[in-house]
Amino acid sequence: MSSISTSAHESYEKNVSTDPRERAPLVTGGRNFHDVTEMVDGLTHGWPTIWWWGAFMFSNLLLAIFGGLIGYLIVTGTGIWGNNQPAAWGFPIVNFVFWVGIGHAGTLISAVLFLFRQNWRTGINRFAEAMTIFAVMCAATFPGIHVGRPWLAYWLFPIPNQMDMWPQFRSPLLWDVFAVGTYATVSTLFWYTGMVPDFATLRDRAKNVVAKIGYSVVSLGWTGSSRHWHRFEKAYLLLAALATPLVLSVHSVVSFDFAVAQLPGWHTTIFPPYFVAGAIYGGFAMVITLAVPCRKMFGLEDIITWRHVQNMAKVMLGTGMIVSYAYAIEFFIAWYGAVSWEVFAFQNRAFGPYKTYFFLMVFCNCIGPQILWFKWARNNVWTIMFAAMCVNVGMWFERFVIIVTSLVRDYLPSSWDLFVPTWVDIWMFIGSFGLFFTMFLLFLKFLPTCAMAEIKSVMPEAHAHSGPGGESMGSEGRSDYQPDA
Repeated sequence: MSSISTSAHESYEKNVSTDPRERAPLVTGGRNFHDVTEMVDGLTHGWPTIWWWGAFMFSNLLLAIFGGLIGYLIVTGTGIWGNNQPAAWGFPIVNFVFWVGIGHAGTLISAVLFLFRQNWRTGINRFAEAMTIFAVMCAATFPGIHVGRPWLAYWLFPIPNQMDMWPQFRSPLLWDVFAVGTYATVSTLFWYTGMVPDFATLRDRAKNVVAKIGYSVVSLGWTGSSRHWHRFEKAYLLLAALATPLVLSVHSVVSFDFAVAQLPGWHTTIFPPYFVAGAIYGGFAMVITLAVPCRKMFGLEDIITWRHVQNMAKVMLGTGMIVSYAYAIEFFIAWYGAVSWEVFAFQNRAFGPYKTYFFLMVFCNCIGPQILWFKWARNNVWTIMFAAMCVNVGMWFERFVIIVTSLVRDYLPSSWDLFVPTWVDIWMFIGSFGLFFTMFLLFLKFLPTCAMAEIKSVMPEAHAHSGPGGESMGSEGRSDYQPDA
């Protein structure tokens, strides 16, 4: 363990100038354009490694459990969950909000950092975008099976309404369908558009006939001409501009599920910014969780450098401070408002039957990541992974605490009842990771893991080759180059 962290630290120190005005390069190891192409293209060729097969089989097992339990739910009914009255929202909504939050870092890294011309996004944006798509897939599953009659879930979509299938169009649950649906659509388009030049590169280098045909179809006839680059950059910029407001709007709409209710502990205006910060917080933690092992196992340490990991750790630390502030403000508002229902709701949250989960949430989200204030901790892969895993755990417990503690003890003590998850609740949550990691492992094997054209644009070699629109793309940043030249 120590050898890994030591080598990462030494590699980082080698590339950091003693001049504080200079930053470590975004591509290390003396790599050139051809090396970047070889590194990324090489991942899609050949037989997968043993560890990939092991992870894929394990993920498929979890996915099979997830699918089997969904079938069991449809046949049997929602009584197999721990949901009751008054806790009618149990694990399904907790898991939904958790997975939607995971998907936020992908859009932030891709769109917001692109608009602000933050070049360090180039090494990690591609699989952060992929993570967004797969997390939204997991999130969308839970409301679909939580409606009680999942075969009628299509009623939630904007279809002709002459049958009065929307008895309450003002329900924020319906707003979720539009918000998450829009988010998934724009994120998918943004992800796919960015991959088109890389698909053409894989097409030109493919040895297998089936792979060549597949990459030819998805590359949309890309030739790397000036016209293609011009249209690509315009489309990418427009999609980034469309995706940026979604970072703020989607999880704000998800928070309206709670904020527009009259239930103590939910009825608060701090939820939209609080949920957005928490989503970015949890999303960056998941990106770190995926990036650190991937860069080691796939040999991408010269593309996904320690500077990328450190920058993500700093963003995670900053958003963690916002989340910690929101926790404190919630208690302050409850005290300052002097509404007995609100005061009791937060006393119950901290000292009631779920106090263990509350203090676990506080430790994981507020205390554990504070280690990242120290430079030695940000230079050690294990401390960064510890902080990221703390946040992954803490953000799920945050959603559990918000939803369950407010529901189980509402206005009337006569209606109180504790929520206890069943084995089906627990295994459906675990199984959702099977869906996520199965899709992510397929992405690692068959799609370009890193954005080759964008990575080349930030390399020193690129300054000698100016692309269309003033972007420095480099000769091998396009698909019409000679790969071995």
